[in-house]
Parts: sequence; C-alpha cells; structure tokens
Amino acid sequence: MPRQILDETRLHPAIRDTVANLNADIVHNVQAAAASNPVLVVGMAQNPFCRAARKALAAASVPHQYLEYGSYFSQWRQRNSLKMWTGWPTFPMVFVKGALIGGDSDLKRLIASGELNRLLGE
Repeated sequence: MPRQILDETRLHPAIRDTVANLNADIVHNVQAAAASNPVLVVGMAQNPFCRAARKALAAASVPHQYLEYGSYFSQWRQRNSLKMWTGWPTFPMVFVKGALIGGDSDLKRLIASGELNRLLGE
C-alpha cells in the first residue's frame, strides 16, 4: 500500500507553492547526495544513533558520505522537511544506492546479514 500523503487537490491554492517549496533546497541536497554516493548517512549532531551508524559503516570498511543538519537544538525545521519527504521518522536516514534503507538498527541488520554488500554489488 502506498504511503498516505495529503493530495495536492486538498491544499488551498494559496498555500500550494509554500508546501511544495518548503526547505526544498535541503531535500534537493539530500536527493543529489543519495544519487551520487553509494552510501549516504543523513544525521544530526549529538545523536548517538547517527554516530553508531557511521561507526558501523567504518567497522565494515564501507565508505560513505555524511550530511549533518543541526542538533537537537537547531535546524529541526529542515530535518522535519526530510522526515516529511521520506516518511522516515528518525535520524539517521541511511540511503544505499539512492534507496532509503532505514536507520541505525536497519543498517546494522543489513551489514550482519551480508545484504549491504549485495546491495553495493560487492
């Protein structure tokens, strides 16, 4: 079943541009980085799960790109735009070959099962 989002026809015409363009630069930046890097971790400062995901990738000798958007005290609106775009509620957001695979625990399961290497074509 597809993810539920409010249909554009249910938005008043006066706010459609605002909704469509809210923090679009952040979303485009993540889209571009996910498309151009085999593994992308999107995170935030002070979050132990973001650190753990990066540490797990390093331990598995998997190079990755890291984008950081603020901390618990800053840039929450930008991060919220990423959550709305992906539908993923937490950080980190880990992308493999452009596909969102989840967060820290999801990444660790893929590493442990060997699925990450298969996704990367290794």
